[in-house]
Amino acid sequence: MRISKTTIVLLVLILIFSILMANVVDFISIDHHLPIETSGDNNGETKSGPKHYNINNSYNHLIWFLQITDLHISIFRDPTRIWEFTEFCNVTVNSAIQPKVVLASGDLTDAIAENRFGSKQQREEWETYRYVIDQTNVSKKILWLDVRGNHDNFDIIDFDSKNNYYSHYSIQGKKYPKSYMYNVKAGRERFSFIAIDACLKPGPKRPFNFIGVLDQNEINRIQQLINFSKESNADHAVVFGHYPTSSIISKSDTNIRNILGSHRESMVYLCGHYHTLGNMVPNMYTLQKAGFLELELADWKENRMYRLAAIDHGQFSFIDVKHRDWPVVLITNPKNVLFMMPQKENLESIVKSTHVRILAFSTVPLKSVKIQLDDGDWQKCDHVRGPLYVLPWNSTRYKEGIHQITVHVVDDEDRRKIVWHSFSLDGSWLSTSVLPKLLLMVNIVGIFQFMFFVTLAVSIGPLCFLRFIHMRYKNRRMELPRGRLKFFHRVLRRLWVLSAVDRLFFGLVLSTLYCAIGPWTVGEIIENHTGVIFVWGTFIGNMYLPGGLTYAYGFFQLIIFHIPLTLFLAYHVDRRLQYPEYPPAVWSKFQIVCQYLPVLTLIVTQFLLGYTLYLEYGTVAVLLCPLRTGCIFVAVALSYSAATMPHSYLRSAASVWYCNRAIDNNDASQ
Repeated sequence: MRISKTTIVLLVLILIFSILMANVVDFISIDHHLPIETSGDNNGETKSGPKHYNINNSYNHLIWFLQITDLHISIFRDPTRIWEFTEFCNVTVNSAIQPKVVLASGDLTDAIAENRFGSKQQREEWETYRYVIDQTNVSKKILWLDVRGNHDNFDIIDFDSKNNYYSHYSIQGKKYPKSYMYNVKAGRERFSFIAIDACLKPGPKRPFNFIGVLDQNEINRIQQLINFSKESNADHAVVFGHYPTSSIISKSDTNIRNILGSHRESMVYLCGHYHTLGNMVPNMYTLQKAGFLELELADWKENRMYRLAAIDHGQFSFIDVKHRDWPVVLITNPKNVLFMMPQKENLESIVKSTHVRILAFSTVPLKSVKIQLDDGDWQKCDHVRGPLYVLPWNSTRYKEGIHQITVHVVDDEDRRKIVWHSFSLDGSWLSTSVLPKLLLMVNIVGIFQFMFFVTLAVSIGPLCFLRFIHMRYKNRRMELPRGRLKFFHRVLRRLWVLSAVDRLFFGLVLSTLYCAIGPWTVGEIIENHTGVIFVWGTFIGNMYLPGGLTYAYGFFQLIIFHIPLTLFLAYHVDRRLQYPEYPPAVWSKFQIVCQYLPVLTLIVTQFLLGYTLYLEYGTVAVLLCPLRTGCIFVAVALSYSAATMPHSYLRSAASVWYCNRAIDNNDASQ
């Protein structure tokens, strides 16, 4: 049986895709039954397993705390962010929940100009942030731990910059300009809260301030904080920061995941920054291969979300809550099966526990707290103290498989809340969604780089390959390819013809390669500081920032400009080759404009993007911008050349495709 070339190509593509998917699945899969007792730390020393707790109705091994992120306090838009943040501090924190700690994980202020493109630290925004905290006395009643996000770092050359308002108006910034740690005692337990600051140094204006970086000094600092936590005999550690670990570049062999995985007490990493991708991924949670949970929280800016979390007898639990949604209920035992951490928690503590444990809060007293296990009867809980409600249970009834616990809470205003989750006592497992895992476990910069270089290869690879084939054909070393699919054959012919025209081929290839090699723009990247942006990084004075979002930016430039321009030129050159008079004299001006509308669209798009660049970095950045201004000249020059160049420039291509009109008449008419 004869197998066609198309079939072989499809089989190869399917094989490559299968291998890629297998690697992705292997990357995000977790071994939930890792033998903890035999694992080792960075020094090769054997660790003992997670501590066992007798989970009963005790109040002595419990702490609860809150997280809020991406406040984006702005003086230009949406004042309700500020009003409701004030209400959050007064009602939710001070009155209803009264946590031990509040974690504010970055982007405390918006720092975006009124035109929505420029970026600059606004003193009034920072004054508002501090005013709300001082007015509500929340930082005097509760330990308030804040850390910078990328918006808090826009347009800041260094820590001593006059624009670095974080060091003056935040709660922790004056004392701790970067990463820091606090130890908290609750009952008989000690807890470490470690803040990770991965902001760029220096901090450029937007948009190239999306990726976080940890240099060797900051890695050493974080490792030192982890060691301090061990030395202070902390039972558990909660690590938080603005950037998800997938968006942090490490300039060291050791990254933040390695560090957290090596510290048995580091249970969880709490972050924000992704804004749940515009609510497309509202529950962005994963268990990292290093054994700790990474939990991205939806923003306060648009969604008004906050997180209630607790560590109860060595078990970490959490729930994400909409502002003003009362009552708030968190089940701490038995724990949600989706968020079990075999390397950090002792499952036997749950198996041998004597009580189901619930934390319930509201702005008014609670009327009733009831629990249902699987399809059993509703049972009323006993109130122990504060928000803690318990119910004795016989855990042996639920030792096998997946089960469900449901809690029903009613407060004195007859507001009702029903929450439920699945639990397991035999190691049975349910997995979280694949997309959140990918977003939190992959290297985002690596993905951006892959997208950019693959698109770069697609942009220039076919032209270079066809020019090589063209030269071989001209030397009579191969036959003209014949495709069975007319569409692909037509595209092949047009790209081949384009590759044979020297001035167009070299103009396209060199301008596309420049996107990957040359400087994109020179401008005021930070106020009063000129910088140069390349796809692979940015230079500001003698300082260098590695490329991150620049690769995604370059990818879209190739997609929206270089590839469409190539296809446009290929079409018009091929038409000129077929018809000596093109456009025909009988065409109206409207028809001619329609023919050149695609390239006009590309030019207008570059003008608009150039205008946004002006708003971001100023006039000089537009004038000295080969990426934007240069592309406009490239589009105009190559389009004009394709329309007006003498037919002698097309002779080489014609000798291949139209040397025998009698034979190729059908192709020429397509």
